[in-house]
Amino acid sequence: MSIREDALAGKKTELLEKCAKNESLDIDTLVAGVGDGVIVVPKNIHHKFEKIMAIGKGTSTKINANIGASKDLSNVGEELDKLKVAVEAGADTVMDLSMGDDLDAVRRGILENCPVPLGTVPIYQAVAETVEQQGKDLVEVTVDQMFKTIEKQAMDGVDFMTIHCGITRNLQERMRSQKRIMGVVSRGGSFLLEWMSYHKKENPLYEHFDDLLAILKEHEVTLSLGDGIRPGCLADATDRNQVQELIHLGELTERAWAAGVQVIIEGPGHMPMNQITANVLLQKQMCKGAPFYVLGPLVTDIAPGYDHITGAIGGAIAGAAGADYLCYVTPAEHLKLPDIDDVREGVIASKIAAHAADIAKGLPGAMEKDNEMAVRRNRLDWKGQIELSIDPAKAARFRKEGQSDKGPTCSMCGSYCAIQVFNRSQHNLEKEKENAGCGSSCR
Repeated sequence: MSIREDALAGKKTELLEKCAKNESLDIDTLVAGVGDGVIVVPKNIHHKFEKIMAIGKGTSTKINANIGASKDLSNVGEELDKLKVAVEAGADTVMDLSMGDDLDAVRRGILENCPVPLGTVPIYQAVAETVEQQGKDLVEVTVDQMFKTIEKQAMDGVDFMTIHCGITRNLQERMRSQKRIMGVVSRGGSFLLEWMSYHKKENPLYEHFDDLLAILKEHEVTLSLGDGIRPGCLADATDRNQVQELIHLGELTERAWAAGVQVIIEGPGHMPMNQITANVLLQKQMCKGAPFYVLGPLVTDIAPGYDHITGAIGGAIAGAAGADYLCYVTPAEHLKLPDIDDVREGVIASKIAAHAADIAKGLPGAMEKDNEMAVRRNRLDWKGQIELSIDPAKAARFRKEGQSDKGPTCSMCGSYCAIQVFNRSQHNLEKEKENAGCGSSCR
């Protein structure tokens, strides 16, 4: 039986028990959530790792970090370094988006060293091998190659896969009537649209959806239904194309659940802040509460080099509105393949957004950390503040650079520290009351 089927049967398996403990969640709540489809536990039967985690209703907002070699820059060692940095910085999951080098070797190397769930986009490998190894055009990738790649990655131990099943011939035709500034920015989505146009056939991942589900269930792979028509700029957000794909994803979610497969729904993208909450509510309604995985969203298009900030703003709003899972955005987004420093910055920015969302959701334990930080700040307990911070290394470096020579304050205020001045005023007030009390009794 699959994880979902165990949950539907009310079985408190060892895996679910371990997950509940890691999530500080009541086991009955977790089992019910997985059975209802509002929580997923991504764990391939072939991938061994200890930190069994959950994504969805009632759990902390999770974040994903993308790594992977490109056609132009490929170095397995560097991708493993990125993996290490991402996990150390707090990524809950990692995705290998490689399209360069020996793709099997890169993925297996990452899997062997990955202590968290790993995701992939199998169409990337199927296309890359068709073009780079066979010297063919990308439209010449065969349906057999697509499914063999999915099966191979599942057998290797990939825990969740982004698969663009919601793009159909009907949707492709509809897109002609509502033009966009940026068309389609999803690599997987663009590959499939070109394949469909060339062959004049239906999307094979939609047409043979039941075969796909059989592979995923056999190896316990969580299906992340990709948003191949997601908006690539603010002007394209929440158009009919995006919503039509979401309708398809809602229908496919129920089919996957019926087959015993866990499902995540992927969402936009680029989006004005005032549309984010509505989009989360729309997804939750269309897909019956399935966990929602947002790619940002980026709330402005004019901040290249700072898109980890635009993504964190959108992620915090989406998370507070009910999104369960944030895909990080690095400062290098739209400009280059991220390096190790970019990965770290992206993870930290997303962790801040996720934590802010958890506070807004009223998640048990989230606000307590901030309350404790406030207590330590009031005490000028620098060591304690650093220990509690999301990025202790950076906090420690700044503290060292800003340490005052004239006491426990920092170089921002020095002797004019508001905390010290206020506490001194309170101390003086207490002394004044004590003296007044003493004078009264003496008389």
